[in-house]
Amino acid sequence: MSENESKPHYVITISREFGSLGRPVAKRTAEILGIYFMDRDIVEMTARRMGLPVSEIGNQEETARNKYIYMKFPLGIGPQPIEDEIFEAQSNIILDQAKKEDCIIVGRCAEYVLRDHVRKMNVYIHAPYEWRLRRCIDQLQMDGMTAGKMIHDVDLARDRYRRRYEKNISGPFACRDLILDTSVFGVEKCAQIIAASARIMFDL
Repeated sequence: MSENESKPHYVITISREFGSLGRPVAKRTAEILGIYFMDRDIVEMTARRMGLPVSEIGNQEETARNKYIYMKFPLGIGPQPIEDEIFEAQSNIILDQAKKEDCIIVGRCAEYVLRDHVRKMNVYIHAPYEWRLRRCIDQLQMDGMTAGKMIHDVDLARDRYRRRYEKNISGPFACRDLILDTSVFGVEKCAQIIAASARIMFDL
């Protein structure tokens, strides 16, 4: 067995502000590195593991009548014990995936869930408010008022989610290894920077 084969799989976690194009950055990075991209499929896996409908886990658009509502309620809308069960199930899925193969995982406090994983890189994607507002209007076809409200509500929901399940955090940049501004670099260059950093960090 070679040295690389004996090493644990590496994981890149991606956290992001709403409208900063963090998901496209993560997906493009996965394509460059040729590794598994894990995002909303966590919801489907969690639903199967818990024996619940996907709509109860993620509040899909046909249930909530708003295709962005699940971003505001990452664990669904329900009693806290149920939400805690969902978080535990998602955490176990993330841990299992990290053991199975090299991957990129978007959101779900993956940087905290994988805090003991020896080969991980935690990335935070952000951008100025006005730039994110314009992306929401131009790319997501939102009107200005809706876009502004979504940026505020989703960022707040993600912050509360992180503070609820991550212990002793001091702010959005805590526990991040790489922080990138998409308004400066764009999706492709951000992905290239992350991929290059991963090659150095994990000796690929």
